[in-house]
Amino acid sequence: MTVHPTFTFAKSTAPKKGAAVFLVAKGGKPPAMAEEVDPSGVIAKAIDISKFDGKAKSVVDIVAPAGSPVDRILIVGIGDADAIKPSDWTALGGTVRAKTASEKNVSVLLECDGVDISPEAAADFAQGMLLRAYDFDKYKTVKKDGDEKDEKPSAQKVTLMSDKSSACKKAWQTAEGIARGIMLARDLVNEPANILGPVEFAARAEALSALGVEVEILTEKEMKKLGMGALLGVAQGSVRPPRLAVMHWKGGKAKDKPVAFIGKGVVFDTGGISIKPAGGMEDMKGDMGGAAAVTGLMHALAARKAKANVIGIIGLVENMPDGNAQRPGDIVTSMSGQTIEVINTDAEGRLVLCDALWYCKETYKPKFMINLATLTGAILIALGQNRAGMFANDDELADQLFEAGEVTGDRVWRMPMGPEYDKMIDSRFADMKNVGSRHAGSITAAQFLKRFVGDVPWSHLDIAGTAMASPASDTNQSWGSGYGVRLLDRLVADHYEG
Repeated sequence: MTVHPTFTFAKSTAPKKGAAVFLVAKGGKPPAMAEEVDPSGVIAKAIDISKFDGKAKSVVDIVAPAGSPVDRILIVGIGDADAIKPSDWTALGGTVRAKTASEKNVSVLLECDGVDISPEAAADFAQGMLLRAYDFDKYKTVKKDGDEKDEKPSAQKVTLMSDKSSACKKAWQTAEGIARGIMLARDLVNEPANILGPVEFAARAEALSALGVEVEILTEKEMKKLGMGALLGVAQGSVRPPRLAVMHWKGGKAKDKPVAFIGKGVVFDTGGISIKPAGGMEDMKGDMGGAAAVTGLMHALAARKAKANVIGIIGLVENMPDGNAQRPGDIVTSMSGQTIEVINTDAEGRLVLCDALWYCKETYKPKFMINLATLTGAILIALGQNRAGMFANDDELADQLFEAGEVTGDRVWRMPMGPEYDKMIDSRFADMKNVGSRHAGSITAAQFLKRFVGDVPWSHLDIAGTAMASPASDTNQSWGSGYGVRLLDRLVADHYEG
């Protein structure tokens, strides 16, 4: 099992062992302290030979010369100091972790000529190191080199040195809480479906009570009483019962309305009777990426003691082609009373979300609702895997999400909505059908969900391309990315904390 690095913040002093890391801005030079571990002057020579100029994430890796107290010296470029964003510091931390993963001790001087590295930037850097260290290897019995795994692997010790060490420690409490939330979301997406069913996922959500989150789990019986026919219709083909987990973080004033996040939690999606092709179906263990993001977000908010009232709701089901499964052509009645003709049982996520959205709206009267779902393959065709599709009925909320995405790196792109798309899901036999034609598939899915939010400001994030199997990055080499946690935490922090 992977053991994550431990981080210590200390006053600036010359490193005494392991790997020493020094940061250099574009066009700058190493800090004076680098000379204390370089008795032979090899740094200047290595920089000259490699033509190092401080470009972002460029690295000069030097085996320390005789007489140095350390084993390795790394000179790392941070790029243009005036243009660096929080996500750049996180990426930089990931780069350093990748270069020093084999070291037991790493010392990083968070001081740079001509650059004032804030405590928040220092914490973002450490967060990047921690996130890059993540490796879902719990089911591996041997190492990559073929040897048996150590029973008690040792943790890498990272010392981050700054003249603002006390403030850095405080900032790290927030950044670490967010990182742990991201890693929780990754864990959930990476887990195989035979281990993580609806009941087991609900138990993972319930474990957040240790952080002060109030958690309520609705059973199949309770959802029947509420009239959640859309969600229950998806679940009826599985022997594993559905759950609706409601997480409530009460960090704001009692009178303040909560903000709400709703996640699709299809723990495995065969497509039901409208069964998927066999090729790649194993990836459908990740069809609960929206629920994973919401759960990770609630962990992050609670861990950093966010001063906001937040509701997290996840609809947890398994979509299987049992003899009791719903059929194409079936008509179900949602909690809202609206009826839905099920044209395709593989368009199941919106059926889960519509009841969860309505329940949230009616029960908690939130300021806004944002739902996340690995909803459509069509969004990958439109946007690829670097941005999630964002749909919204409120321009201010959409703008806030876009800005949070640009800062954190969990980027979004707004997609169109309108009555011309809405009529594509009108049904001959019911109030609506759950799919339109092949055209505009992501948009008609959003139009479907919009029918269950009323006048509440709302956004739908289609994260099918970003939650799982997304491109590797400086801070993530995992199949499950944890997308959405950082984005939504930033949204709350910037606009909704009192």
